[in-house]
Amino acid sequence: MRASAAPVRRQVLGLDGLRGLAALYVVLFHCWLYAFPGYPNSSAPRVLDVLMFGRIAVVFFLVLSGFSLAISPARHGWRSGGVAQFLRRRAWRILPPYWAALAMSLVISLFVVPASHYGPPDGSSVLVYGLVLQDVFFAPTPNGAFWSIGVEAELYLLFPLILLVRRRFSAAAAVACVTLPVIVRGLMAPGANPVEGDNWLAPHLAPVFVAGVVGAGIVVASERVRRLPWGWFAVLAALPVLALGFIQGSVWTVRHYFWIDLAIAPAMTMLIAAVATGQPAFLVRLLTTRPLQRLGDFSYSLYLIHLPIVLVVIRRVAPHFVAPGLHTFCFTLLLGLPVSVLTAWLFSQIFELPFKRNRSWKSLMAQSRPSTTVPEEQNQPPVPEATASRGKSPSAPVT
Repeated sequence: MRASAAPVRRQVLGLDGLRGLAALYVVLFHCWLYAFPGYPNSSAPRVLDVLMFGRIAVVFFLVLSGFSLAISPARHGWRSGGVAQFLRRRAWRILPPYWAALAMSLVISLFVVPASHYGPPDGSSVLVYGLVLQDVFFAPTPNGAFWSIGVEAELYLLFPLILLVRRRFSAAAAVACVTLPVIVRGLMAPGANPVEGDNWLAPHLAPVFVAGVVGAGIVVASERVRRLPWGWFAVLAALPVLALGFIQGSVWTVRHYFWIDLAIAPAMTMLIAAVATGQPAFLVRLLTTRPLQRLGDFSYSLYLIHLPIVLVVIRRVAPHFVAPGLHTFCFTLLLGLPVSVLTAWLFSQIFELPFKRNRSWKSLMAQSRPSTTVPEEQNQPPVPEATASRGKSPSAPVT
């Protein structure tokens, strides 16, 4: 995509709304997952099968993450402003709320309800999850949603290299370098369908992240390219994947996520590109409504802490009031969903938003006490960094 000489808006509207809706779907997925045993052959009513695709939310989060991170580099010649600075800012933005959620999850998993069938977390869990190495080393998890944080952390390390290939060669080269080895690996697996374990998922999911990165080129594309019907392109790209899943069934789809992930990523990228270019207008208006924007503001916190709350409701509270199955699911929607959202909002006020609004401890401390001085970041020129929507974080995926 060629850069346009016309000025571009600094803020990309609608991405926070997408992020908020994706996070809300993740919560609904976990309400469904733990209320009905037997995944993927769930005992849930068939009408609720639409809630079983939590992995697809993972893919969408990763595409959106790559897109959001690449917006600023795309506007600055595909440069990140320095690898060390990029990684420091990502760590500052992601780790404080993650570590706070880790502490909360450890307490709940140890003393209230286990988070895994492998047993309660132990010392290895603290070490592995504290260092965000859960995609590399196995340890009993304190929070089943945290696996994706490890994947995201690894993809951050890959991000500067992706930008380098995109800058020196082309978008196609960036996609090919990451995607072709994954396809070869898939074809060489027994039955051409690799069986995934509990970790080492980043190599498989890297192509969907790269799809988002190259898709961010839409923000600096010519007006002719920006006016293309990206929303319809997204629909056309998604139709074959949706049709295959409908024909083969939901269980087959879940058991073939290796290929489904790769197949659905282009459609997701084009959907995000459509929103980034203001189309369709009704969708952008919906995504920019105050409730969805507010939800997007703390979607990372919602992702981090909702699962322990859902498990407490399903396994410790619901059995005292309702029967298993559908009654427990409805009870969890009525209690667990609003409690998760409200707690996530409160959590974000303490552990997420202060680190989103400030770029250093000095600035953070200055904001916490009355002062007439100008905040540190207001005295600094903008530095190219992989963020979108005024520094909003890409929330991590789920399962």
